[in-house]
Amino acid sequence: MSGFDLAVPRRVLFGPGRADELADLLPTLGRRVLLCAGRDPSRHRSLLGGIDPVAVVSVPHEPTVDDVRAATATARDAGVDVVVAIGGGSVLDTGKAVAVLLGNGTDPLDHLEVVGRGIPVERPALPCVAVPTTAGTGAEVTANAVLASPEHGVKASIRSPHLLAAVALVDPLLTLTCPPAVTASSGLDALTQCLEPYVSPQANPATDAVAAAGLRRGARALQAAYERGEDGAAREEMALCSLFGGIALANAKLGAVHGVAGVVGGMVDAPHGAVCAALLAPVVEANVRALREREPASPALRRYAEVSRLLTGRDDAGIEDAVAWLRETVAALDVLPLGAVGLRSADHVEVAAKAARSSSMRGNPVLLTEDDLVTVLRAAS
Repeated sequence: MSGFDLAVPRRVLFGPGRADELADLLPTLGRRVLLCAGRDPSRHRSLLGGIDPVAVVSVPHEPTVDDVRAATATARDAGVDVVVAIGGGSVLDTGKAVAVLLGNGTDPLDHLEVVGRGIPVERPALPCVAVPTTAGTGAEVTANAVLASPEHGVKASIRSPHLLAAVALVDPLLTLTCPPAVTASSGLDALTQCLEPYVSPQANPATDAVAAAGLRRGARALQAAYERGEDGAAREEMALCSLFGGIALANAKLGAVHGVAGVVGGMVDAPHGAVCAALLAPVVEANVRALREREPASPALRRYAEVSRLLTGRDDAGIEDAVAWLRETVAALDVLPLGAVGLRSADHVEVAAKAARSSSMRGNPVLLTEDDLVTVLRAAS
């Protein structure tokens, strides 16, 4: 067995009610708090107890380069020494990015892949506490932050071990109020982020363990969480699925679903998880077809069969059963196809060309051509 590295936050705190520990935790990390939150920062401010943040940043949408630049300037002017991010993946990515930029005195474009200079992050970030309120992105345990660059029409990442939060505090009770549409899109993102690392050529025994557990838990809990938001057991399972997916992707990479979704997300205004959901079954089909034609001895085919058993709970399930399960689940959660969220068929060739150069493609189990990716986009539309 080959050696491997495993990158995770310094501490991961998981369990119902653990968000109540935040107020006592913060003074051990810093005194001047930047609170990054969603559209309504007052919603979870009580979690800080008696601590009054010196700066507050609202993140109402997926962050752009300019959003993060402005948030960093606000935090720097306020003399912030610890960042608390409470919200969905966009909030957590903003908090992590700001913490890194404050620690390095740099600009987002200094480090951003593809559209920026891609300079490695050299110095540690300020301490960041990541508190997810959705079960989907796993951003509380990932070593990247995704930023949109509207002028380039893409989303790209800052990547570094310094992006790992000092503390990931995961309390499933914070997800109980997620509306069904958010539960569906974020939950399908979590499932994707367990599936893609599991079939990645960069998988290792540790990522296999968490990815398999995430697939199993997510498959049995996602529809229940969508249909019965108050189901605490289902919410806990989905929070674990998200957490495990984040650990898996941070260490084994993603694949073509995220490679394409990152480009689509830069062109249309649609939830990232919903875009991933529309792409998931078509990408699995394209990968399996390419593997059978070009690399029939690839261990990825065995892994896809294992994915099928994990998703369906059936020992006799084959790869086609996984595709059917994915299609049925996406339909049951009312996820719209890409054409319905604004992606035009005329854009498919451009999306495929950009996606083929995406860093996420490095985790795909087989090389997909631009023609393969156009076929995926047609099937997802």
